Amino acid sequence: MFNLISKKTGYSIKNDVLSGLTVALALVPEAVAFAFVARVDPLVGLYAAFMVGLITSIFGGRPGMISGATGAMAVVMVALVAEHGVQYLFAAVLLTGVIQMLAGVFKLGMFIRMVPYPVMLGFVNGLAIVIFLAQLGQFKIVDEAGMHQWMQGTTLYWMIGMVALTMLIIHFLPKLTRVIPASLAAILIVTGLVIGLDIPIPNVIDYVRSESGNPNATIAAGLPTFAIPSVPFDLATLKIILPYSLILAAVGLIESLLTMTLIDEITETRGNGNRECLGQGLANFTNGFFGGMGGCAMIGQSMINIKSGGRGRLSGISAAIALLLFILVGSSWIEMVPLAALVGLMFMVVLGTFEWASLRMITKVQKSEIFIIVLVSGITVIADLAIAVVIGVIVSALVFAWKGAKRIFAESHVDENGSKVYLLSGPVFFGSIQNFQDIFSPRTDPEDVIVDFLNARVYDHSAIEALDSLAERYERNGKKLHYRHLSPECKQLLTKAGDLVELNLIEDPDYKVADSTLG
Repeated sequence: MFNLISKKTGYSIKNDVLSGLTVALALVPEAVAFAFVARVDPLVGLYAAFMVGLITSIFGGRPGMISGATGAMAVVMVALVAEHGVQYLFAAVLLTGVIQMLAGVFKLGMFIRMVPYPVMLGFVNGLAIVIFLAQLGQFKIVDEAGMHQWMQGTTLYWMIGMVALTMLIIHFLPKLTRVIPASLAAILIVTGLVIGLDIPIPNVIDYVRSESGNPNATIAAGLPTFAIPSVPFDLATLKIILPYSLILAAVGLIESLLTMTLIDEITETRGNGNRECLGQGLANFTNGFFGGMGGCAMIGQSMINIKSGGRGRLSGISAAIALLLFILVGSSWIEMVPLAALVGLMFMVVLGTFEWASLRMITKVQKSEIFIIVLVSGITVIADLAIAVVIGVIVSALVFAWKGAKRIFAESHVDENGSKVYLLSGPVFFGSIQNFQDIFSPRTDPEDVIVDFLNARVYDHSAIEALDSLAERYERNGKKLHYRHLSPECKQLLTKAGDLVELNLIEDPDYKVADSTLG
């Protein structure tokens, strides 16, 4: 069922375990950072990264994809935590899990396949920019007054140097050997150099303490414990948490399913969107009972995993277990890892995630597609991923409707009976009805007119109304109008022009019309 080990080429236990260890190292500062964004204790973020990562790796629909606490969901949680406290957050995360599991049960994951390619490009580019901007915060230190200031002097130069060294190792080591993932080797080498040479740059524990304001803060802790959220289970609580849960569920599923689609393309395999909905939902449901802030797929860590050779479920499981071991027994080692190594790793993720080909497409594709890519990327950076994708899909649909509206046309001729025949081609729907109506000239046409829909289709109620309206225009001018080759449903829906439809049971097409009247 779980396919932890696969015999397919590219899968191996060694690659999955080592890749998982690399991912776990990168997960620590990310989980802590997102916990601070949500204004909760760092352990709430670390526990979430462990539980979400473990459960989705086992039960999710995309082997090799890494999930954990994410910024996209953290920003939604801020207002809830500030106004009602962390216990309401746990209740909201629990309800989020239920909603996501229902999405899987009703097979809503398949709809992510309908996201247009320009929206996907905008999503990927936007997240790459977000990841890049998030790393810039690591170049700040806390001064004596407790204010964040940009690094200067020797500290800045060493930081830049170690970041560059990390990136160079990750880039060139695979050309020499693939025995150990380049990302893991880079972290170990740079950590050894910083400790051995006593280089004055901040490490993981420096970051945790500066962000928390607690000079004694640590990532060491015990196992997460079961506890029912301390909130009244009544309608008042539901009224508070439901809006947040709906948004969290939507953001989580959109980011997870789009990340899954990206990994599908990179690995040339196919994940199961509905199963991913169930896995994400189960993970968040569990978080609600074990003190985690919930989460979803992480494109940055997923890319690290894939680039490091992780392909199977074991890679995600290894990352989650390694993260738990860091919390339980290995915190003193992980706290020594310099931020420069992790920043360099994430910069390489940015370079690998951004679709540079989209820049070369500017002069080769339609302007509407470039606009959608830029729009989705921009909204992802300045607002929210879910909003960006929804707006991108809406704009894409409108562009498609506009293009479809211009594809309707007609060829006309006078037949042997003296009737003018319009042979219509193209879709008749809400976007094309104006162009449809402009085709006809009721005042100048002859006494008998035939509109032939052999090469056209009527799609919705707006189109039906346009057919009725056209019939009225010809009737006012004392002309006879006939509709030919319409489907039975069209005739059923036409209230004023129904008697004008010529029936031909052999030639007439049979297709459905989107209209609430028919149920």
